[in-house]
Amino acid sequence: MTEKRKQRRLIRRGFYWLLVCGLWGMIGLSGLLAWYAYDLPDTSVLYQNRPSSGITFTGPDGQIIGSRGQMVGPAVLLRDMPPHLPQAVIATEDRRFYEHAGVDPYGLARAMWTNLLAMRVVQGGSTITQQLAKNVFLNPERSLRRKAQEFLLALWLERKFTKERILELYLNRVYFGSGAYGISAASQKYFGKKVSHLTMAESAMLAGLLKAPSRYNPVNDRQLARGRLVQVLANMQDAGYIAPQDQTAALNQKLIFNTTVNGAGSQYFFDWVLDQLPEYIGQPQGDLIVVTSLDARLQEEAEKTLAAALEKEGARLSVRQGALLTLGADGAVRAMAGGRSYSQSQFNRATQAKRQPGSAFKPFVYLTALEAGLTPDSVMRDSPIILKNWQP
Repeated sequence: MTEKRKQRRLIRRGFYWLLVCGLWGMIGLSGLLAWYAYDLPDTSVLYQNRPSSGITFTGPDGQIIGSRGQMVGPAVLLRDMPPHLPQAVIATEDRRFYEHAGVDPYGLARAMWTNLLAMRVVQGGSTITQQLAKNVFLNPERSLRRKAQEFLLALWLERKFTKERILELYLNRVYFGSGAYGISAASQKYFGKKVSHLTMAESAMLAGLLKAPSRYNPVNDRQLARGRLVQVLANMQDAGYIAPQDQTAALNQKLIFNTTVNGAGSQYFFDWVLDQLPEYIGQPQGDLIVVTSLDARLQEEAEKTLAAALEKEGARLSVRQGALLTLGADGAVRAMAGGRSYSQSQFNRATQAKRQPGSAFKPFVYLTALEAGLTPDSVMRDSPIILKNWQP
C-alpha cells in the first residue's frame, strides 16, 4: 500500500511539473512571438508592384527579343492560368497546401526526418504561404527571428486571403531565374508565350525551377532541367492531378525554348541601343520597353553566317574576328553581329572598330567634283600635287 502511494505521488508530481513547464514554455513562446510580432515589416507592400529597373527589348512586331536587368511581368489571375500550372506547383512545392493553415507541422517533421537520414539539407519544410511571406516581406537572412516572423506572417496571410488568392500572389511574385519575377515574365523569358498558352510540359518545367532557379535553368543546363521536369510530372501523377497517360504525353511534348531572348550575339545590338537611350529619354528611371528594328530571324542567321565564315576561312586569312551588319531599305538595323563571341569579347566591331575608308570614300570626292561643275568628261592631270613648298 505504501509503495502504491509513493508511485501515485511520483506520478502526480511528475504531471504537476510537466504542466508547470508546459505553461511556462507556452508563456515564454508567446512572449517571444509577441516580441517578434512587434517588429514585423509593413504588410502594405503586398499590394504594390515589385520595383525593378529592367529594360525589355522588342522587335518591330512587339515580340520580346531580349532584356537587361530584372524582368517583372504583369499579374495573371489564377483563373487565366492553365489548370496544370498551379497543380504542378502544389504537387512539387506544397502538396498539403489546401489542408494546412499556413504552416505544415507534418511537412516540417517529414523534412527534418529526411534531412536527418541524409545528414544534410535535401528537403525544405516551408509551405507556399511561408515562401510568399519570405519573398514579399522578409530578407534572405537565416535566423530564428526571421523564421518566427515568417511563421507569423504566414498565419496572417492565411487568415486574410483565400487559398486561391495566396497561390495567385505567390505565382506572380516568385523568382524563376534569369531575372524573371512572376509567372508572366517567366513564360515570356523561357518560351516566348502568354501564360494561358503554356503546355503541361512547359508548366512542369517552370514549376521545377522554383526549388533552385539557377541550377535547373534550361538556359544553363538542358539535361538537368529535363530531369527536373520528369520529377515534377511524377509528382503530379502521384498527387492525383494527372493520369499515367497524361504524364507520358507530356514527356513526349517537344519543348521549344525562346532562343531569341538574350541571345549572345544580340547583346552587341542591345549595348548599341543602350548607348543611345540617354539622347532620347535621359537617364532611365524604372522599367522600360524599347521597340527596336531588330529582326530575330535575321539576327540568328547573321550570327550563324559570321560563325561559319570565320570557321571556314579564318585560319587561312589569319582572321579571328569579324562583324556583320544588315540594314533594311529604310536604313534601319535588322541584324548586328559585332564579333564571334560576346562572352569572350564585348567589343562591337560593327560600331566601335575604326577602319580606313579606302575606295568607299571615292563617291564623296566625285560628288563634290560634280557639284563644283565638273562632268564625267572632265580631264584631270594625273601627277604629283605640289602646293608651294608642300607635297604629300
